Amino acid sequence: MQTPPNRTVPPDNALEIQGLTKIYAGGKTALDAVSLNVPRGIVFGLLGPNGAGKSTLINILAGLVNKTAGTAKIWGIDIDQGARDSRGAIGIVPQELNIDPFFTPRELLDLQAGLYGVPARARRTMEILEAVGLADKADSYARTLSGGMRRRLLVAKALVHSPPVLVLDEPTAGVDIELRQGLWAYVRELNRAGTTVVLTTHYLQEAEELCDRIAIINRGKLVADETKADLLARVDAKELRIQIDRDLAAIPAGLARFAARLDGARTLIVPYRPSRIGAGEILAAIAAEGLGVADLSTRESDLEDVFLKLVRQAA
Repeated sequence: MQTPPNRTVPPDNALEIQGLTKIYAGGKTALDAVSLNVPRGIVFGLLGPNGAGKSTLINILAGLVNKTAGTAKIWGIDIDQGARDSRGAIGIVPQELNIDPFFTPRELLDLQAGLYGVPARARRTMEILEAVGLADKADSYARTLSGGMRRRLLVAKALVHSPPVLVLDEPTAGVDIELRQGLWAYVRELNRAGTTVVLTTHYLQEAEELCDRIAIINRGKLVADETKADLLARVDAKELRIQIDRDLAAIPAGLARFAARLDGARTLIVPYRPSRIGAGEILAAIAAEGLGVADLSTRESDLEDVFLKLVRQAA
């Protein structure tokens, strides 16, 4: 990974955003004083419903949209004071498959590298194509590539100048499960090599699988910015699913205080909050009713639960 110009010591934060605001003509506020830092070396998730402001934020970092107020630094470089250097420190993979159909992948990567001022001797065209699984398509016209291959080609284009920060805007939208898993593996590999990755996605499983830290934006406002573990801990809810050894017609009196419910004649579902009650207390109450446990499973809150709760609170 190359260090961008004028940066001999890497910064603590790959991105530093303070009070970032965007108000479009007509008065629509797309971003409302958003402040967040993305620590160097992590996979950072940027989540939010459609129209939340995620793409506006990314387009400001890319230099495609002018901000109304606030500041933003990429790899320690202010996007206003050092526009050229800041853009050289970031690679962005857009949602749209905007690839010239009459160029080959080799030509597209060489052209992109030239636009970033990468000399011919320093280009890693075939190395990058090999990494994204397109080496055998290096000289095929882009129009002959499948949708998944084009998505990988976009990732390759974003890497030609070895940016320390890579932004993936909905990278697996519309791709099949096999390709999604392949892209996940490659993102992990890039991150292990030192690249800071910012990921926007509608697939909450993707964010939960990949991200170390997650921010949630809704209606232009930042509603959460925490480690994944802390974010999941905000929804203090679990559920015990207990298969018992006999049929029940109703919830036994000793279990009523747990808000237990039946799912069929032999399955008890018991919601509980770990901060207030332990699973052992529930199991003891079941044993006190003379019931045996044939099987037991636990369901914990996932990122979807957290996301929905926070977005509803911010609405």
